[in-house]
Amino acid sequence: MPSVELNVIGLVAAALVAALLVSFVSTPVVKALAQKMGAVDVPKDARRMHDHPIPRMGGLAIFFGFMLSVLVFLPLTEQLRGMLLGASLIVVLGILDDIYALSAKLKFVVQIVAALIAVSQGNVITVLSNPNIFSDDPFWDLGILSVPVTVLWIVGITNAVNLIDGLDGLACGVSTISSMTMLVIALVVAEADVAIIMAALAGACIGFLPYNLNPAKIFMGDTGSTFLGFVLAVVSIQGLFKYAAIISFAVPFLMLALPIFDTCFAIIRRVSKGQSPMSPDRSHIHHRLIDMGFSQKQAVAVLYVISAILGLSAVVLTTSGELRALLFLAALCVAAGVSARIFLGHHNDPPRPSGDKEDPPHDHE
Repeated sequence: MPSVELNVIGLVAAALVAALLVSFVSTPVVKALAQKMGAVDVPKDARRMHDHPIPRMGGLAIFFGFMLSVLVFLPLTEQLRGMLLGASLIVVLGILDDIYALSAKLKFVVQIVAALIAVSQGNVITVLSNPNIFSDDPFWDLGILSVPVTVLWIVGITNAVNLIDGLDGLACGVSTISSMTMLVIALVVAEADVAIIMAALAGACIGFLPYNLNPAKIFMGDTGSTFLGFVLAVVSIQGLFKYAAIISFAVPFLMLALPIFDTCFAIIRRVSKGQSPMSPDRSHIHHRLIDMGFSQKQAVAVLYVISAILGLSAVVLTTSGELRALLFLAALCVAAGVSARIFLGHHNDPPRPSGDKEDPPHDHE
């Protein structure tokens, strides 16, 4: 392995550890701050999975760990500056929402502004690989559609990660898996800056997880879930969409498939019932698993496994091509299904009242 690659791996490891330590140490401080500021999640309806007040706004600790690590280990390029400015706006919005429960329209407008800040600094999807492998055109040049498509992607993923934040450790763990997936892919395609950013994000999430796993001592709140979604969306533009190859279309969707699917399914479900897409319900994937008889820890573990399978498939797609990725995905799905069947046959515990918040505050409208 060349020395340059060893140097990059050393920086990646250092960025991950630094973010982890800062996040881990600052979480108790953020917890005390959340309680003092009134950012506390009080269960007031059947959709919530916890039965006692729990501080939220824990995403601020993730933000601290990520920011410190990125600013120490990376030069402040134009693209990075745009992402950090937009992410900072998202975090301020999340803090206010965790305290005051802002309206959905206001949050949506601010999210668009944050996305436009990132776009204005060069974080733009200019081409998409053509999913039709039989077409003569290997990719689509988006032209004037590049800005609206990019904003739609960023805002969509920001809210998708927010929507799955419904069980202890779920959104944080899934974001960790997605970050590690993109970290590995970035190393494979020699995108050192993207790898360091993802290492910082994964480290910040890992440092927060001990406080957020069931039974959670603190929730990340909108401060954390929207921040994680925003960063994952913007960095996927920097590291994946710019390639005129099949991976630029499939990999981001595989990597973030779980929140994307849950969000799309929620929108279709609500619209089909004549409801607003932002109206609350209790039919997210994690709720369905709980209703099937999974304990909260089992439900989170199942969704971790699904996310990991999709992430591994994205890595295989990048390194080995489409056919091997499809075969790998199929084999892992069969293995996971058999294992789940064996495991659940002996450990089908009834649901217990505990957990993270059900929906982001914009669903409380």
